Amino acid sequence: MALNTSAEAPLPVGEVSRLIGGWIDRLGVVWVEGQITQLSRRPGAGVVFMTLRDPSYDISVSVTCFRQVFDAVADVVAEGARVVVHAKPEWYAPRGQLSLRAVEIRPVGIGELLARLEQLKRTLGAEGLFAVERKKSLPFLPHRVGLVCGRASAAERDVLENARRRWPAVRFEVRNVAVQGVHAVAQVVQAVKELDELPDVDVIIVARGGGSVEDLLPFSDEQLVRTVSECRTPVVSAIGHEPDAPLLDLVADLRASTPTDAAKKVVPDVGEELDRVRQLRDRALRTVQGLLDREERGLAHALARPVMEHPQRMVDQREAEVDALIARSRRVLGHLLDRADSELAHTRARVVSLSPAATLERGYAVLQRTDGAVVRSPEDVAEGDGLRARVSEGELHVVVVPRT
Repeated sequence: MALNTSAEAPLPVGEVSRLIGGWIDRLGVVWVEGQITQLSRRPGAGVVFMTLRDPSYDISVSVTCFRQVFDAVADVVAEGARVVVHAKPEWYAPRGQLSLRAVEIRPVGIGELLARLEQLKRTLGAEGLFAVERKKSLPFLPHRVGLVCGRASAAERDVLENARRRWPAVRFEVRNVAVQGVHAVAQVVQAVKELDELPDVDVIIVARGGGSVEDLLPFSDEQLVRTVSECRTPVVSAIGHEPDAPLLDLVADLRASTPTDAAKKVVPDVGEELDRVRQLRDRALRTVQGLLDREERGLAHALARPVMEHPQRMVDQREAEVDALIARSRRVLGHLLDRADSELAHTRARVVSLSPAATLERGYAVLQRTDGAVVRSPEDVAEGDGLRARVSEGELHVVVVPRT
């Protein structure tokens, strides 16, 4: 509604600012399109600040939003991007400044496309389709290489020529398909499945020579990504150039930056492999020669020892020791026998000196009765008894007679 003002009854600036704020509050939430010219994301801050500009009228307005609102599109939105913002206009009365409080941000054009791809990427990644442990190793020398590419394309030529230059005997199973357009996904999926079913195909290359984001969309299709994840044959992605990154690169067992790089990674270079074989052979020969030299030195050192140079010397030394021990034992035994003989002679002499026979030799005799008892006293016999008298040279028979 119109205000009644005049030069004599003007409104204060603060009142005008307040009224403008009231009008803007009644405007409600609106959708606004523009280009982001300034973007401020302070670490740890919960609010993101940006400036939204309309290039047609060269007008800019400040926009604020909570971090979680901006994080939803942070991967595809940066300075210079065109966006559509669902925001509530706000008027800051003290400064007389208009701003927008955004509750949703949507990329426009290519940004919207990238946002959808980013969402699909997060979904498939959460399912584990991009996990490293799912990726299969490529064979060292594939018997046959499957190639999915456009008909008569530069990608096909680069792969075939570089692979055959590296290994002339390499064989290919080529499937020419549409690599862009509405039929691209179905044809690429069908070609990958056919090659995966062939038992002699050891690796599959999906190649294209780059292009715009829209041209590469078939290689980010969910159906193709799931088909590649289910392949039993290793798959190499060779889509575009280094900056290009379709979802096929993430699910493939190996990503090549270009079709030429794919040929180099899949097929070994025959010259390099021959050089490597020669190097390994020379290294093995050096190792064996070093081992033989070391063992030969050890054998020479062992042969140089006295026991190996003159093995009889040890036997001679032991023979001399045995002879010395025998001589020593004989001497000891002789001394023992001599001492025993001397002791035996002394003992015999003592025994002989104490023997009754020695007494008889001195002229004594031993009288025994017929029963063998020794006569020690005259009372032991009676007159007329017969006795035996033993002398040194024999015995005599006597008769007891009365004493006169």
